Amino acid sequence: RMVDGIHPLSKMLGDVKFHEHTGVEAATAQRWKQQLDPGHLLAHETWDMAERFGYRRSEFEGLMPVPASRQELQPIPRVEEGRDVGLPLSFAQQRLWVINQLEPASPAYNIPIAVKISGRLNISAVEQSFNELFRRHESLRTTFKIIGSQPVQAIELPQPFRLTVVDISDDAEDERERETQRLTQVEAQGPFDLVNGPLLRVRLIKLSEESHVLLLTMHHIVSDGWSMGILVQELTALYGAFNDGRSSPLPELALQYADFAVWQREWLQGDVLEDQLAYWKRQLGTNLPVSALPTDRPRPPVRTYRVSDQSLRISKETSAALKRISQQNGVTLFMTLLAAFKVLLARFSGQEDIVVGTPIAGRNRAEVEGMIGFFVNTLVMRTSLSNNPTFQELLKRVRAVSLDAYQHQEFPFDKLVDELKPERNASRTPLFQVMFTFQNASDREIEVEGLQFTPLAADSGSGKFDLTLMMEEGEGGLAASLRYNTDLFDQTTAVRLLNCFQVLLQAIVADPNRQISQLELLSPAERSLLTRQWNQTTEAFPYEQSIHGLFEAQVDRAPEAVALVFEDQRLTYRQLNARANQVAHHLQRLGVEAETLVGVCVERSLEMIVSLLGILKAGGAFVPLNPTYPSQRLSFMVEDAGLSILFTQQRLLERLPVQQHLTSICLDSDWAAIAALSQENPHSEVTPDNLAYVIYTSGSTGQPKGVLVQHRGVCNLAFAQAQAFGVSAESRVLQFASISFDAIVSEIFKTVLTGATLCLGKAESLLPVGPLLNLLREQSITMVTLPPSVLTVLPNQGLPALRTVISAGEPCSAEIAGSWGGNGRRFLNAYGPTEVTVCATSSESLDGSRKPPIGRPIGNTEVYVLDANLQPVPIGVVGELYVGGVGLARGYLRRPELTATRFVPHPFSDEPGRRLYRTGDLARYWTDGQLEYIGRIDQQVKIRGFRIELGEIETVLAQHPAVREVVVLAREDVPGEKRLV
Repeated sequence: RMVDGIHPLSKMLGDVKFHEHTGVEAATAQRWKQQLDPGHLLAHETWDMAERFGYRRSEFEGLMPVPASRQELQPIPRVEEGRDVGLPLSFAQQRLWVINQLEPASPAYNIPIAVKISGRLNISAVEQSFNELFRRHESLRTTFKIIGSQPVQAIELPQPFRLTVVDISDDAEDERERETQRLTQVEAQGPFDLVNGPLLRVRLIKLSEESHVLLLTMHHIVSDGWSMGILVQELTALYGAFNDGRSSPLPELALQYADFAVWQREWLQGDVLEDQLAYWKRQLGTNLPVSALPTDRPRPPVRTYRVSDQSLRISKETSAALKRISQQNGVTLFMTLLAAFKVLLARFSGQEDIVVGTPIAGRNRAEVEGMIGFFVNTLVMRTSLSNNPTFQELLKRVRAVSLDAYQHQEFPFDKLVDELKPERNASRTPLFQVMFTFQNASDREIEVEGLQFTPLAADSGSGKFDLTLMMEEGEGGLAASLRYNTDLFDQTTAVRLLNCFQVLLQAIVADPNRQISQLELLSPAERSLLTRQWNQTTEAFPYEQSIHGLFEAQVDRAPEAVALVFEDQRLTYRQLNARANQVAHHLQRLGVEAETLVGVCVERSLEMIVSLLGILKAGGAFVPLNPTYPSQRLSFMVEDAGLSILFTQQRLLERLPVQQHLTSICLDSDWAAIAALSQENPHSEVTPDNLAYVIYTSGSTGQPKGVLVQHRGVCNLAFAQAQAFGVSAESRVLQFASISFDAIVSEIFKTVLTGATLCLGKAESLLPVGPLLNLLREQSITMVTLPPSVLTVLPNQGLPALRTVISAGEPCSAEIAGSWGGNGRRFLNAYGPTEVTVCATSSESLDGSRKPPIGRPIGNTEVYVLDANLQPVPIGVVGELYVGGVGLARGYLRRPELTATRFVPHPFSDEPGRRLYRTGDLARYWTDGQLEYIGRIDQQVKIRGFRIELGEIETVLAQHPAVREVVVLAREDVPGEKRLV
């Protein structure tokens, strides 16, 4: 498939005619032309199918119907009037002219080639050949001027051509090689002046008497890949004749490119225009999807053209098998490779509606085959991959789309953009952002009059699209080259894309009747890395202990160490244990045992911690209730949890729901009775598999849901975080989270199970900026866990004691990490839903150079990034985050259907009963194994650390009789100030 400026030598060396898909010799092409009726002078794909697959005439006529618009075309007339003044541009030229006005120095539309010439070269014959080429082809002496307000093609009279020769034959061999590469790059990337020309640059580098390099560079506005082939083909023919003293062997051209441009504008009108446009509007619609391929860097506001290339060779066996699959399914190899590429894009982007551009030579008429000019057109191939088809089923879809596009290939891409009027965005190309090309490779050397011509690499170093996959078929099989925008993608990403494409092709060959979601993308090594190696997190911890058992062991180790600080009050570990024991004995008298749920609705205080530990010691599980919640929500949670006992404080009674079966215990006014009970450790039958707490999270239906968390998960959390965050007996940890936020579990138990001091404050002392800053200083806090919204506004100076800052609850920015990290202070970013016991991953940020990742799994935790079919996605690809391991919750209280939906069977374990929690969070792996948080699949948001379902708020607001429609958004108009609107 000929591409403008990409591998132009594939067509031009030798006496062959190439077309969109493969090369066929001229004699073969002529034979097929003669066998076709005059009304069936089809696109060159016909020759490809017939030559390659042996189709009978009736078969390939059906494959490639002739558009009505082409069945009775009149010859293109020569334009006589206006040649000396200026003729209109073709549609394609007009777009490039506009682009050149905006970016006159851009090399994006340069078409360079380089040819090494071995043998004794006749310089005079070379000059004579180029003089004849300039005379023969008006496009080589065309410039672009403005008459009135419109650009026109100005055809200059032939001028004597003098060849520029750069002689470096006296330089050392290595210096000659370096200078040749430099000059090749300079020529390929040099800008063109469309007004003054010339638009063909020629330079000859002399390496020795019998070794030269010819550099040819043309602007795309007067050329394309096919044209460059004509240029070299005619150059070699002319050189051979002039070197022998003969006259030009080439027949005169009846028409020039300007004639085609005028004809195109006159032809594409009326019924022809309407027929062509109607198809493309129907096929592409007005809502073309934008490529969602994950990039390594944010997209620049203005599109850039900096590119690089990575290549890969497909084995002969796989290449041959792909040809067989193509023949068996009645498609060309181009269609098979395009379908495979679309599968790759779908799997990497998560999209089912895939749009890819592909070039087509645009020379469907015999009159234009020998012209130099800008004929290449771009077809927009939109294919739906919905309903998870097999690859063979997808082939049928791609075949239908391709054949329809070929029927309507005359409609210029540039006019299509004008007609469809897509929403313009300076950061990306219109209609599509990914290109696919396919052609036959031709690296054969040719000989002319004792000279040997060998193609060399020449590149403008620029590209127009995010990605371009270029496929070539040669004697050694298929080769793939991926051109990628370096402002979007890293080299490692390009290599990974190609490697995944190779694995995908092998999977297609192995079973083309497999659903596309099940076709393997990952090599065995990468699959093992993602599913096993990066999840080797096994760490020793007291696996068979309960939370209170570990706490009691800590009390025995350091009974007089300070456990809690609240304003001017303090409790040692011995005192805290004694009070918690008294609470536990009281609860056991009330019948509390394993799995009994006990509510706790208290303000921050020493009593809050005492009650939580006392419930655990009694064998029960605590249900934290925020006293600031609306009474309706509190009533729902009390009833949903089936609570019969509730710890609270006297001043909160009036806010709490009044229910007959609920016994409220005030930790202040009723304390005298509790304090009369035993201070000894109570006995309970609790095991690590019993519930430790039930914490309610937001729900999309407007009702919160209770998450069932067991002792073992909390014990693992405490030990894993203590190790990761560096908690020790000297640590002074701030208790910041509200009682209804699961972060409180982390703050309390990583502290009291390791002998550190937990510092609490009243709600008003935890307000950001002044009050919180004072508390951090007065209590000499060494470790805090705060949401980014608080860290954004909190000054980070004047806190000499603070050694560890943990960001959690919301996405963290690079600015926050850079502000709070360094200078002897550790900054960590932690992530974890309630359903996996607070924390699943963490990372330590060394600087603020990039957005901090959420890191790697903590001890005894597994994380997977999977697609919708529970298949691991490649590194760098966005998927849904799944978490498993010791911290996995039991499920949701009295919600078996929801539990089954969110807690799914472990796809990578043979152990019965193992599950993963699907978080609904989007993430991707970096190459170093760190996880990056991307966002949410659903409407859930995080604000100040709280998990909020926007749908829940919408449900409530929609109940108001004055509200017809409602949309709730999370807005952050001011950085750090996220709010609901």
